[in-house]
Formats: sequence, C-alpha cells, structure tokens
Amino acid sequence: MNKKKFTYKKSGVNIKAADKFVDFISKVSSKKRGKKKFSNIGGFGSITNIPNNIKKPKIVASTDGVGTKIEIANILNKFDTIGIDLVAMSVNDLIVQGAKPLIFLDYISTNKINLKKLKAIIKGIRKGCDQSECELVGGETAEMPGTYEKGKFDIAGFAVGVVGNNKILKKNKIKKNNLILAIPSSGLHSNGYSLVRYLLKQKNINIKKNKFLKSELLKPTKIYVKEIMNLINNKLINGCANITGGGLSDNIKRIIPDKLSANINLGQIKTSKIFNWLKNNGISDKEMLKTFNCGVGFCLIIEHKNLKKINKFFSKEYKPYVIGKISEDKNKVILNGSIDWLQ
Repeated sequence: MNKKKFTYKKSGVNIKAADKFVDFISKVSSKKRGKKKFSNIGGFGSITNIPNNIKKPKIVASTDGVGTKIEIANILNKFDTIGIDLVAMSVNDLIVQGAKPLIFLDYISTNKINLKKLKAIIKGIRKGCDQSECELVGGETAEMPGTYEKGKFDIAGFAVGVVGNNKILKKNKIKKNNLILAIPSSGLHSNGYSLVRYLLKQKNINIKKNKFLKSELLKPTKIYVKEIMNLINNKLINGCANITGGGLSDNIKRIIPDKLSANINLGQIKTSKIFNWLKNNGISDKEMLKTFNCGVGFCLIIEHKNLKKINKFFSKEYKPYVIGKISEDKNKVILNGSIDWLQ
C-alpha cells in the first residue's frame, strides 16, 4: 500500500501563510474604522451602510487592474505604490459619474504567497483608499502554483460608490461653448506599460541602472477624488473624463453628446519629462496620443463663468488649465495642432 500522504501545502498552497496575510489585512483595515459597526475582513461578504444624507441614492461600480506595470514593480522589487495605482484606476472612473467612492475590494493572485511583497501592496491599497476617502472592506488572495511563473502575480480592484440621482453627471449637462480643462497627470499612471516595456527591451535599457526611469515608471497614479467631489458638491462642472487607455481622444469622446464636439488644441497641453523621453525614443505623435495620457490625467468640462472658482480646490502641481471648448460638429473629438514635446 502506498503510504505517501498528499497535502495542500505539498501542492504549493500554504493556508497558514494566507491566514497570516488575512490577519495583517484585518489589522491594517481596522485602524481608521472608528465607530463603524461592521467588521468585514475575514467574513464571507462585506456589509456597508449607504450614507443617509443622499437623496435617491444610486450605486455605481467599477473594476480595473494596473496592467503590466506590475512587471516594472517586479524588476525593481518595489511594491509599495502599485496598490495606490489599483485604487486610483477604479475610483477615478467612479467620480466621472459623480459618485463618491464608498468601498473597495482587491483580488491578488500569485504563484506563491510572499508576505513581505503582499504586505507592501496592501499598504499601498490602504493609502489609496485613504486618499479616496473610501474603506477597504475585503478581498481575495489566491495562491495558484502552476498558473503563474515563480515570482509572478496579478492584482485587480473593485470599487463601489454612491451618487444622488440629482447629482449624476449626464451628457445632457454639456453644452456648446463649455470649456475643456486638463488636470495634469502624475506621470504614465497605469496605461501603456506594454509599449514601454517593449521599447526598453528593444533598446536594451536596464531600468535598474537608469535613475530617471527608476523614479518615473513606478510613480503612483494621481487620485482625483477629493478635488472632483468638491467641484461636484459646489456645482462647478458639467462633465469630466478619466484619461486612461486610449488616450485623450478615446476617453473624452465617451462623454460628449451627439452633434457636439470636444475641440482640443494639442499645443496647449503641458507634458512632463517621461512623455518627452518616450517621444524622443521613437514613438510617433499618433501612437503617443493613442496609448498614453501625455500629461493630461483628467478632463473637466465647465461653464466659462466657473473657471476662476475651481482653482482653489487644486494644489499648484495639479492646477487645471484650458485646452479647448465644446463646439457643434458631427465628430465628437477634433484635435488641432500638435504637442510641444520639448517644453
């Protein structure tokens, strides 16, 4: 008789390590829970109150990941910022609808649980939730030997927000001659990294030895929640767009009503060094605009009379500026001029 015993641990799954990680998440998540009644970490599902000061509340949900930016984190062995990216990619989509982020959940799948790495990721997620004024209420960590290569992992985020029926940002609020404003990005955010990595490979660039790229490529995505919620609560915007994959044109067209157009002057866009570096390393203008945010992380559409009023809600680094206006045209986006990559 074969007396060899098979265990889950021998197959590559360490339940004790997973339990230790859950305990860590519970401690991290409970630090600012305050007087909230529900403790969600470790349960089968999370329970959260809907704010009672919102008239006719509507639930808005969003999910996203950080793409192959995790490969840069692996190369540099630095995992304390991609959790911020994970939160940002979902909550920045929620606020486009006018919704205030309420709760966030994460999903982490990996070849083998590395507590040091996972703790760094969770601390970043917690920081992103703090910046978004939402609560980390739970998630899932899956140890999947054989599915991922050694050291490889993936992360996904899920955010839920709430908005009063009368505060939903709908297309019909956008009118002819409204101004289009750009809010600067913090860098690449979490889009275009497959092209970045392809470029690095083709040019044989070692980012570990490149101080500039080492700093730029893991800059966390800017979270715009506090600023945008202030604008919405003060009725200062008619619409907004999160500029992610597909760039400025593909994202802003999603909020433009029929028979109107976002008429944008590319010459007004203020880029940063990382985009200039990419452009100067063999990427065409067309590809830059299609793949990257090119310095514009978020767009606002406002009435001209509100232009000066919105500045007080932004720091100098992220102060919005005019890049165009809404006009009548069958094309939802018209791009004029070209970006000055040398500024």
